[in-house]
Amino acid sequence: MTKTKIEWADYTFNPITGCLRGCEYCYARGIARRFAKDERYTPVDNYTNKRVTISGKICEFGVVHNPLDEKRMSPYPYGFDPTFHRYRLGEPAKVKKPQTIFVGSMTDMFGGWVPDEWIKAVFEACEAAPWHRYLFLTKNSSRYTELWQKGIIQPRHDNIWLGSTRTAERDEYFFSIWCNTFISIEPIQERVCIKAATVNRFIDFVIVGAETGNRKGKVIPKREWIENIAAQCRAANVPLFMKDSLRGLMGEDFVQETPW
Repeated sequence: MTKTKIEWADYTFNPITGCLRGCEYCYARGIARRFAKDERYTPVDNYTNKRVTISGKICEFGVVHNPLDEKRMSPYPYGFDPTFHRYRLGEPAKVKKPQTIFVGSMTDMFGGWVPDEWIKAVFEACEAAPWHRYLFLTKNSSRYTELWQKGIIQPRHDNIWLGSTRTAERDEYFFSIWCNTFISIEPIQERVCIKAATVNRFIDFVIVGAETGNRKGKVIPKREWIENIAAQCRAANVPLFMKDSLRGLMGEDFVQETPW
């Protein structure tokens, strides 16, 4: 695991890396590609891989087992292609003090290309260290329900938080099942309206942030977009966490609340 600058977490835990979505504002893709080319690291020395075709694209999946020298091994041996770092699964259990952990900051762990067995192994690793709080986030929240129906994940863990980056109206079934749920609106690209009934009944936590970096075409949020979300959260008594990227925009109205 890695200490993180993400404001709402203490650590990130990335047993799975890589993604096939191709979001133009993705910070993780740039990080992975940069480290994949870093000559200070040696190639992986204990791995298996296979090539598969998904939506017409040939992708290489890697499974890294037990490297001879973990510190010298490239953290992204396949760049941003999906990779399962099996040797990392024991990391949460090594940290004895309870932490808030963002699982999968370098991937969308619930993308349709991620095998069920990879996800099952990650949840088992979290269950082996139940003193931590784990937050998962995806653009594909319907996969949560599919995995629940298969018996791979369970909805009633007090220390597991499942999040969606999509608007809540399209995810009501998912939100109605799970014990702890949140939505992340980052980067905010437009005015977002969340139905009051959805917030009141299902959502336990909302995160919002602006796009960072210097990407051409970057969307600068309007204050009224954030004020609208804040009003909806206040009306529903739901904690709202504004990321630091909104501090200058919101001034004295800047808040960072969490359920815990």
